[in-house]
Amino acid sequence: MSTTPSPDPEPTIERCRPADVTPVILEAADLESTAPEYLRDLKRELADSELVPARLRVEACFDEDCSLATQDEVDRIRGYVRAGSFLGVGSVTVSIDRVENAEKVRPALAACAERAEREGLVFDLAGAVEFER
Repeated sequence: MSTTPSPDPEPTIERCRPADVTPVILEAADLESTAPEYLRDLKRELADSELVPARLRVEACFDEDCSLATQDEVDRIRGYVRAGSFLGVGSVTVSIDRVENAEKVRPALAACAERAEREGLVFDLAGAVEFER
C-alpha cells in the first residue's frame, strides 16, 4: 500500500474550458501501423484537422483453443493499448466476436486491462467475454 497521497484532479477539472476540436473514435483496423513514427504523423494530422482521438476501438477474436493463438491476439491488443496511449485517447474498447476458451482469455485480457490502467486509459470490453477487475 502506498503512503503517498493521490493527487486530487478536481481543481484541474473545475478549471477546464471547452476546446474547439472534434472528438473522434479511431478504428484499430484503419491504423496503418502502431509504429511511433506513423502514430506521431497521425497525431499531427488529427491536430491539424482539429480532431482529438477520444477512443480507440479494437475488434478481437479468440476463436482457437490454443495458448499461442490467444497470446498472439493479446499481444496485438496490447500493441493497440500502447498506440492509444501514444495518441492520447481516453479509452480503448475491445469488441470480442467469439471466444473458444474463456478461461484462457480472461487472464490475458485482465493483463491488458492492467496495462491500460498503468497507461492512464480506460479499458472497455464488449462482446463474448467478461472478467472481474
